Parts: sequence; C-alpha cells; structure tokens
Amino acid sequence: METIYINHPHHIKQSDFPHHVLALGFFDGVHLGHRKVINTAKAKAEELSLPVSVMTFDPHPSEVLGKKNKVVKYITPLKTKIEIMRELGIDYLFIVHFTEEFAKLLPQEFVDQYLIGLNVKHVVAGFDYTYGKLGKGTMETMPFHSRDQFDSTTVEKLSDNQEKVSSTKIRELMKNGQTEELSRILGRFYTADGTVIHGEKRGRQLGFPTANIALEEPFVYPATGVYAVRIQVDSKWHSGVCNVGYKPTFHEEKPENPNVEVHIFDFNDTIYGNEVKIEWHRRLRSEKKFSGLDELVAQISRDKDEAREYFSNNF
Repeated sequence: METIYINHPHHIKQSDFPHHVLALGFFDGVHLGHRKVINTAKAKAEELSLPVSVMTFDPHPSEVLGKKNKVVKYITPLKTKIEIMRELGIDYLFIVHFTEEFAKLLPQEFVDQYLIGLNVKHVVAGFDYTYGKLGKGTMETMPFHSRDQFDSTTVEKLSDNQEKVSSTKIRELMKNGQTEELSRILGRFYTADGTVIHGEKRGRQLGFPTANIALEEPFVYPATGVYAVRIQVDSKWHSGVCNVGYKPTFHEEKPENPNVEVHIFDFNDTIYGNEVKIEWHRRLRSEKKFSGLDELVAQISRDKDEAREYFSNNF
C-alpha cells in the first residue's frame, strides 16, 4: 500500500496516478459500516480491473471547525487506521490534512481538485457522506459535480438491531464498558496501542505485578473497571486482566485520564519501554474502593480466575 499525505493546496498531477476506484470517508473505527463502503470499492475495482484507494482526513473536522482547543479522542488514531487499511488490501491511501482553508472549498472545487484531479474513475461513499463547504455536497449531487469524469456508488446504511452501525454507537458502548459488544460492530475486538512505563510498583507488592500502559493519545478509553484483555508484546499475544481507573483505594484525586495497567498471566519478562497493543474483551466489574489490602487482593484473585475462565472458553 502506498500512503500519500496531502496538504492543501496540493500540486499533484492527474497523470501521477492511474485510474482508480476511491472509497471516501473519515472511517474512525473502520467498523463494519465503513468496511461495507471499502469492500464495495474493492469489488468495483476488481470489476473494472483498477487499483482501489481510500481517502481519509486528519485531524477530525470537528477539531478544526469546532470549539477552540477541542480534543477529539479517536476510536482508531491515524497510525491504527493506516495499519487496518494495509490489512484490508488497499493500494493507495490518501490522507488529506484537514484545515480551515481546505474546509472552505466549494463542493465543485473539492471534486475538481481531489477526485478528478487525482484521476479517480469511480467513487464509493456512504449514504450520509458530505463534502465541500458546510457539507453542501452529498452523494445525490456527486453525479452533477463529477463533470462526467467518473461514476459513483452510494452505500446504504448498515444496521445492527435496527440501529445504524456508527462511530457514535461505538463510543457509547465504550463509555458503558460494553466492550464485548464492540466486536459485533467493529468486526474485531477494540484495541489500543501504548508504551509500558514505570508505575507505583504496588501490584508487585500485592503479588500481582502489572504492566502500566501509557496509551498513545488520543484513544477513546473504555469505562473504568476491570477487564479480561489480551496484550501483544513483541508480536506475541498473552491473556491477562486489566484495570482501567483511578485506584480509589490508594488515591483521592483523579487525573485527566485513567490509569491502564495489565496483569499478564504466566509472564515474568521486564518490558519497560516496550510498545504493546491491548485488546479489550469482557468487562468483569466496575472499579471500587476497598476497605483494606486483604479485600483488594482477594478480589484481584477472583478477577484473575474469571478472566482465565473467559479465555479458556473463548480461545
């Protein structure tokens, strides 16, 4: 896959690329609704014997057009999105730097410069995709703006239990800690990348050493609580139990983001500084404040047993 970063105004020539089929969208989450768009583009590309491409944008438009200093937390930050697109077999990934100037493009200007100008032969997007200033361009206006230079396909809504599969729904499930439900919408378990950092070493003192993970910002955090997770270390997956929270048994103050620490089963390696990937599975319980260390240790032991049982039954 070739990844092309585009700053507006760009100076790419139409002849720089062969004809290709382009899937358009922001694709945060790359959930099953997004994959329906991408797979439709892949099928069309195969039909036309052309390469398949995806165009996405960075940062999120609401970071640029919304409230000043607004921080958007992503389901799939750009690095993760690139990895997934590569796994999906995309030939070209166009990443357009979203700016206020870019947002001012009229719908026809966007089509002229970013679709016709990039030698697109066929465009695929979801039914609710909009483009151009104030989102005035829609898939209904796309044929008019195409100047007969390309065709287009509109992908209809994908529903789950009569509800639209969307990034908003995924964020709602994350907020409620319903991580087991995510695979039904994402087509995979939710993952987040991070780096192992030094913590308070309290887990080791309690007999349950943990890897403290600093997540690469800006990921969406699941609700506070204890989860059965898998963690990838040096390309190998391990099962474990993860606490996402503020450790109220030991701390009164809450930092902006919760702590993320994983007790990895049957693992004794020193991995400070390692980049890891956490895969969230079942939420075992909410976070609580314990009256003493004995009560906490007993609960952690029960959490560990429950997580082991989950993985023995599901993997």
